Amino acid sequence: MLVNLPRLGSVSVTVLTAAARRLGSFYLHSGSVVRKSETIIQANMKVELLPALADNYMYLLIDNETKEAAVVDPVEPQKVVEAVKKHGVKLTTVLTTHHHWDHAGGNEELVMKVPDLQVYGGDDRIRALTCRATHKKTFQVGSLNVRCLFTPCHTSGHICYFVTKENSSEAPAVFTGDTLFVAGCGKFFEGSGEEMYRALIDILGSLPPETRVYCGHEYTINNLKFARHVEPNNAAIKQKLAWAKEHYGLGKPTIPSTIGEEFSYNPFMRVREKSVQEHVGKKDAISTMDAIRKEKDKFQVPKD
Repeated sequence: MLVNLPRLGSVSVTVLTAAARRLGSFYLHSGSVVRKSETIIQANMKVELLPALADNYMYLLIDNETKEAAVVDPVEPQKVVEAVKKHGVKLTTVLTTHHHWDHAGGNEELVMKVPDLQVYGGDDRIRALTCRATHKKTFQVGSLNVRCLFTPCHTSGHICYFVTKENSSEAPAVFTGDTLFVAGCGKFFEGSGEEMYRALIDILGSLPPETRVYCGHEYTINNLKFARHVEPNNAAIKQKLAWAKEHYGLGKPTIPSTIGEEFSYNPFMRVREKSVQEHVGKKDAISTMDAIRKEKDKFQVPKD
């Protein structure tokens, strides 16, 4: 399903985000959610959400001007090839967020199917790597500007990709892999709370608030249930959780969010808030980050 989004202008983040929600191209089958691809259209770019594995997302990023495309974390290469053919675009680039198999595991097969791909990533453990991504490194996908953001913690080489178009008033996009989820963040497998604080607050948190967040997994409902546990009186969490349950129950995705939204309901981006610090009995943001991650790792998600 294709959906046109309005230009930003003076539209608020809330209205913009509401406009970005799509009519379903997911659907229900035999009592479970069957996830299908879905395309979000702006004047400068298209982003097709390509569900993969049990709960992953791959993303096909298309430059509308040149019809060049990049793919983010192509773990199921055949789906990518089919999407490229459907849109009639030229795939030139692979944007790998990190080395874990469910994100980088399809790189080698894809480069065999599509010759001459440039494969970006921030870690030598990424197979088929051709271009080492470093913090603030920039390159082009057609006329789109891509900036690499080094966000180590989930893995020591994790990269997020921030995408803009020069002289455009539309919302930019950021592909965050397993660093930032809707209402959550990735486990600290190879890093610390200090590193995740820098990744979420100093780096991703400094992006424009209207930036659309395309994350690596569909974890939204469980993340919001934990957020509710941390801040039971936060109205934004309650509203977002009700919205997410409704949409997911109808077979619709809960992605993208925006950076501005995340500051209102994501506990890992709210570690400077007194209510979050008091929940874990801490008085500073970094120790709070460590504490709520440990609590989240052991959290028993309620069935409601």
